Amino acid sequence: MTTIVMKFGGTSVASPEKIVGVARRAIREKQQGKRVVIVVSAMGKTTDTLLGLAGEISAEPPKREMDMLLATGEQVTISLLAMAFKKLGHDALSFTGWQAGIETESVPRNARIETIHTQRLEEALELGLFCVVAGFQGVDKNGNITTLGRGGSDTTAVALAAALGAEKCEIYTDVDGVYTSDPRYVTGARKLEQISYDEMLELANLGAGVLHPRAVEFAKNNQVPLSVRASYSDEPGTIIQEVITVEKNLIVRGVAFEKDIARITVSYTKPFNGSLANIFTTLADHLIDVDIIVQSISEEFPPSVSFSIKEDSLVEAQRVLSEAQEKIGYNTIDIETGLAKVSIVGSGMVSNPGVAAKMFDILRTQDVPVKMVSTSEIKVSVVVPASEMERSANALHDAYGLTPASVR
Repeated sequence: MTTIVMKFGGTSVASPEKIVGVARRAIREKQQGKRVVIVVSAMGKTTDTLLGLAGEISAEPPKREMDMLLATGEQVTISLLAMAFKKLGHDALSFTGWQAGIETESVPRNARIETIHTQRLEEALELGLFCVVAGFQGVDKNGNITTLGRGGSDTTAVALAAALGAEKCEIYTDVDGVYTSDPRYVTGARKLEQISYDEMLELANLGAGVLHPRAVEFAKNNQVPLSVRASYSDEPGTIIQEVITVEKNLIVRGVAFEKDIARITVSYTKPFNGSLANIFTTLADHLIDVDIIVQSISEEFPPSVSFSIKEDSLVEAQRVLSEAQEKIGYNTIDIETGLAKVSIVGSGMVSNPGVAAKMFDILRTQDVPVKMVSTSEIKVSVVVPASEMERSANALHDAYGLTPASVR
């Protein structure tokens, strides 16, 4: 008997009625001869409510206690869903992350899964039970409850699918699949039938919010087929796997974008003294993620290095760099905010020269200033003014043939 893991996000379990609907969908899967594990998030805006409560107590609550608090949201959902199964005449057993054997590293608020002990889940599945598991949480080696950070329930689902040798992992959400771009902002964005792990990983890292990058990475490393589907319909969604068999003619398969980007430029008045490592080691030690990096060294101008970060990390980045100024040896720091990152992604770029040149030409004809550039084998990203983000994304989506002719 094959195993399937079904994950439902907060909007899919936002009310008792929706929770009963999730149970009905899972029952249909079991009736097809499958063992079923369901991973759920906290109901609706529960996590936001819990964060608000913590904020009323303290502006800087202890991270360990925040994990303890936030983990309760999923616990409510799993118990209600297990009750829903019982109401519909089926037996289910709910599991918190630690009861499900999910062991993580000791990093509060953003832990990574290290291993999963599946014995309790396997025993329950062998008894014919539905296993309802709380996403987003686990336990470290010291017995502390941990949470997995943004998108943690996706990661839980994929990790469980890998550990249980599941046939596939289905991610149910409020969209019906992975689109060529965000349809809320890009005219003519359309659903993809399939997309490769690498392409999805780039899109997820570059701002496409339908899946968390860590979940996609886990799926790729363990070759777990993923399906992104709508929780409100039975229509097929988007399959994410190693090799795609449809729509291979698309050189660019998606346009991603994200706002609230800042650029930091660290400048020196004397010849560059090799402190590049010091800058990024200092930031990494404080868990500050850096994206695009541009270094400038010449005989005519003072050396400098620029890099982009999320604006919500800006204050802390300025603080830690200031505290380490003597170690790093820089002279000044310049900050530019109000920026956005726009990217094109596609595995076809590898064998098609001129894709980046076309992107820059499109942006030039749109009079969009490009602040920074980053490339890989399957993506090109540019940092532009936030005011130009939406217009740039639409122009690129159209120029690379992603917009259907009927809406151009």
